This record gives sequence, structure tokens and C-alpha cells, in this order.
Amino acid sequence: MSGERVVGAVDAEGHKAEAGGTGARGLTAPGAGVPEAGAATFRFYDLVMAAFVAILLLSNVLGAGKVAVVDLPALGPWPFGAGILFFPLSYVIGDVLTEVYGFARARRVIWVGFAATLFMAFMAWVVVALPPAPSWANQPAYEAVFGQVPRIVFASTAAFWAGELVNAYVMARMKVWTGGRHLWTRTVGSTLVGQGVDSLLFYPLAFLGAPGWTPELVVTVLATQWVLKVGWEVLLTPVTYLVVGGLKRAEGVDVFDDDTNFSPFRVGV
Repeated sequence: MSGERVVGAVDAEGHKAEAGGTGARGLTAPGAGVPEAGAATFRFYDLVMAAFVAILLLSNVLGAGKVAVVDLPALGPWPFGAGILFFPLSYVIGDVLTEVYGFARARRVIWVGFAATLFMAFMAWVVVALPPAPSWANQPAYEAVFGQVPRIVFASTAAFWAGELVNAYVMARMKVWTGGRHLWTRTVGSTLVGQGVDSLLFYPLAFLGAPGWTPELVVTVLATQWVLKVGWEVLLTPVTYLVVGGLKRAEGVDVFDDDTNFSPFRVGV
């Protein structure tokens, strides 16, 4: 058992709401006033997991290594990592997972994403290394797009794992502290800390000392990424409210991690 407390369906701000789902299926939380029903599944948990993993993999393939530039008023050209446009969505979904399903289920999804990222890196290495057919002239372009640099793979997976788990932990603890109210404080607060850990790990591990990456550029891109990711979280707060409220009503539960085992190395709920 995960040590979580489950109450009836509420909206995103912790107010009681009419449950539109089937109740607390699959949750085991003695004393919570919700019937225990074994290990049945949630209606939408697997779909949220699929969205999380898809965004994670696509962000790593398409955006992790490219530095783009934008002209800012008064500042001129300003570099930023291209993955910033979509990768923060994984943190938004991570917030939704923790808020609706609890830390233990969010941790399980993080481990699934971690394993998927490692397999993607392994598959890319194998496919790129296969000898191309003589008539196939796209090998250099294929290597440029899908070639995996071990250092970047290590930095990306380590930063993702640590950052997402910290994000989920802060989110879960703040939910208990706030009694389930003021969702915006914990979505923004958890992102500040989680994305900070992610950026502090990824950019130095991946690019410090690499060709074309001066220490000043690493710090600039790191700080820019962190600010933009938090900014994305703030801008998407209304969307987070809608999704969280809808899922809580659909699932019919609200999970509080009162006595959850927060060990990052557990996979089960």
C-alpha cells in the first residue's frame, strides 16, 4: 500500500465536486472513507502516461541538442535550447499525474519514461550503426539527426529522472500542506524546484567543455531554459486547472500523500 489518503472527487482547488467517474477503484487507503477495491485500473491513467512518454521522447529526439536564437527588444539575439518549446509539457503532465493520482503513480510513470528514453537511445545507436545500403545516400544526415552522443544521453536521462522526481515530491508535499487548495502555488513551486534541478544537471553534464559551448553560453542557456520553463508553467496554469478538475471528476477521487513512501527507487504503487 502507498500510504495515501483518498477523498471523494473534488475540483482543482480542493472543493467537493460531483463525481463523474466510477469511484476510487484500485486505491487502497484504509480509513479514507473510500471502499477498497483491489488493483483495478483508473479510466485515464494509461492515457496520461502515454502522453507523458510521447512528449518526453519527441522532445529528446527533436529539441535537446539544438540551440536556437530569438531577437529580444533591447537585448538583441538571445540563444535558447529548442526543446524548451515542448519539453515543459512533460512537467505539466507530471503535475497532473501527481495531483490527480498521487506521488506513487507519478513515480511509476517517471520510471516508465526513464526506461523508454534508455531504449530509444539504444535503438538509435543500433540503427545508426547498421551499415547502409550502397544506394542509400542519407547516412550522414541520418547520423546527424539520430546519432546519440553518450554524454548527452547520460545527462538527459539523469536530469529527467532527478528533476521529475523532485517535481513530483514537491507537488505531493505541498498538496498536503495546502490541504489540496491553491493548485497554482504547487504547480509553479514544484516547477521552480524540479526544472531547476533538471537544468542544473543537464546543461553542465551535456555541454560544459564541448566544442562551441563556452561556460558563458552554458550558463546563459541554462538560466534561459529555467526561466522559460517556469514561464510556460505559469502560462499553462489555466489549462492545468481544467485538466486536473476534469480528471478528478472523471476518476471520482482525490489523492493526498500523507504517509507515502517517497523513495525514488520504488516502481510499484
